[in-house]
Amino acid sequence: MPTKSQKIRLGIFMFSGLLALIALLIIIGSEQIFKEKDVYYISYKDVSVSGLEVGSPVKYLGLGVGAIRDIRIDPEDVSRIVVTIALEPGTPIKKDARAVIASIGITGLKMIEISGGSNQAELLEPGQYITAGASIADEITGKAEIIAEKIELVLNNLNRFTQPENLDKISRLAESATVTFDNVSSLIVENRRGLANTIVHTQAAIARIDTISLYLLETSEQIHRLTLSDTLGQILSNVNEVTMKLKRANLINLIDELSEAVVRTNDLLRTIDHDMERGSVDFLKSMRKLRSALNFLDQAARQINEDPSILIRGTSLEEIPDDELDQ
Repeated sequence: MPTKSQKIRLGIFMFSGLLALIALLIIIGSEQIFKEKDVYYISYKDVSVSGLEVGSPVKYLGLGVGAIRDIRIDPEDVSRIVVTIALEPGTPIKKDARAVIASIGITGLKMIEISGGSNQAELLEPGQYITAGASIADEITGKAEIIAEKIELVLNNLNRFTQPENLDKISRLAESATVTFDNVSSLIVENRRGLANTIVHTQAAIARIDTISLYLLETSEQIHRLTLSDTLGQILSNVNEVTMKLKRANLINLIDELSEAVVRTNDLLRTIDHDMERGSVDFLKSMRKLRSALNFLDQAARQINEDPSILIRGTSLEEIPDDELDQ
């Protein structure tokens, strides 16, 4: 059985160890508690902060940089929740950074996730507000609402589409389309040869068009080569020389000579026209005489055909147009 002195020494030892443990805890806690922090604020408007607690972690791109120090309702706007966070000193928070509420696993607890921020943006000073960003849940909820609205719209359209009167219209339209397709199919079958010939002719026409296009291309290339050659320049220079010579020539005499040539040409044309008119009159007379002679010959042939004995006994022909033939 321990003696009284042993009990006293054991009590002193345990008390000393307890004091040492308390001192160690105080030293470690004071280092964390009294260490200076960078304090920022986040304002969430009309956003549920369920799952956020004082002491919940704050991470920057997945790296723990602090904790939530306070959560309160803004007394000036009850629709806003102001979250105070304490970050490690020197944490670079940019003005275009966003603070979103993220989940911690499947526990239902939440944390603050800071992301974004560009190198070109200025640093946000401690004591200022970090812009609140939409959480993944909010984005999913918003997209779900949009999808639900679209599904509702599709269902409404489907409901209108399946009305009896619309179904009757669709049935009639399907029947009309079937009849039209049948008619088109019959028309194609009946005119298959014509369609084939048309396709052949079309292909031949396309081939001719291709040939013409090649010819036009070759012609344009020749024209291009001609424009690049000296021939065109020589032609233009010759035209210029002719123009200069015309300018230096006596235009009045040239015009007089041209007028005299025109008058002579007109006289010659009138003479030719007169001769042609006389020749046409003589031609018409000759044609009338020839027509009369043919009529008499036709009459004689009919008489011989009716009575061949005329060739033996002869006949007297009256009004033989000998005088006209002589004329």
